[in-house]
Amino acid sequence: MTGARTITHDNLAALVADLAAAGTRVTAPARGADGKVDYRPIASLAEAALGAELPRRSLKEFFLPASEPLFSWRQEGAKVDLRAVPTEFPPHLVLGARPCDAAAVEILDHVMGWDYRDELWFGRRAATTIATLACPGVDGSCFCTATGRGPESTKGSDLMLYPIDGGYLVEVVTPKGDALVTAHAARFISASDASRPVSPDPGPRTPDPASLPMPAIAEWLARNFEHELWRDIALRCHGCGACASVCPTCHCFDIVDEPEGVTEGTRRRNWDTCQTGLFTLHASGHNPRRDQHARIRQRVTHKFSIYPAKFGEVLCTGCGRCARACPGGMDLPEILGRIAALAGAASGPEAAV
Repeated sequence: MTGARTITHDNLAALVADLAAAGTRVTAPARGADGKVDYRPIASLAEAALGAELPRRSLKEFFLPASEPLFSWRQEGAKVDLRAVPTEFPPHLVLGARPCDAAAVEILDHVMGWDYRDELWFGRRAATTIATLACPGVDGSCFCTATGRGPESTKGSDLMLYPIDGGYLVEVVTPKGDALVTAHAARFISASDASRPVSPDPGPRTPDPASLPMPAIAEWLARNFEHELWRDIALRCHGCGACASVCPTCHCFDIVDEPEGVTEGTRRRNWDTCQTGLFTLHASGHNPRRDQHARIRQRVTHKFSIYPAKFGEVLCTGCGRCARACPGGMDLPEILGRIAALAGAASGPEAAV
């Protein structure tokens, strides 16, 4: 792969223009009419808000849309004609993604390619190059270092950009990133000094992410299914699912058949969340998670015990969106801090109630 490169602001603007002219979709953090930043399609670099606050929503929706067709059908007598949806997509560049969002996409590759390879997910993954921008830290809700990553993590990135005077230092991370640099070599300059700039310290976080020992938390979660902690935490949980909608790694969905007239229709996949009562409601009326404490327990246990046991890493990147979106003031680091304290205070069956 090519070595470190630099790109000036002018050349980056020209690169975006080149890609747009060639039919490549470019997505970047950008402000909407409401002044809020989200990942949005851009036609020019002037529309982007690189280095601004964390986008309200993550990159997840570009790979797993909130609602998407899986196939359509048409019935003619006894014959049913199934119509497939495309699983190949046009080229796409995500520019200026946060490291926590890029990491989340790679983390979800595990479950999307586990016992069944999701062709829609991996079709979009193959078409997309992710150029991540090193993060200066956002606010007190961030806790990426507790999840094994950090503001300069390259996990999930094809290219990593570090702000320097007049532009960016570009670190090539994957062959896909190398292909982009090679194809547009005139826009990049060899870096004479490849040392990476140091991101500013975002300041203290309470609890300190370093005090959240994930292995000990995972062990406690696996052994304390009926602990009184869950009922205490659930008193603040509205069961609204706001946390899951903004989370970059929550991926639960429902599948429904939507008739479109008498003889045809579409099977669709729609986002869902384990935080609502309907998610686990059986047709019989039985609900294995009928109380909110069981649902918040599922969310935390899945992220920090079940998923790590299956795939070797936590289902969380520490972006802090859940805390910012929660109307009840739920805060994952606070919850994890309480669990860490319990894990340190008791190591036997007496920890369970």
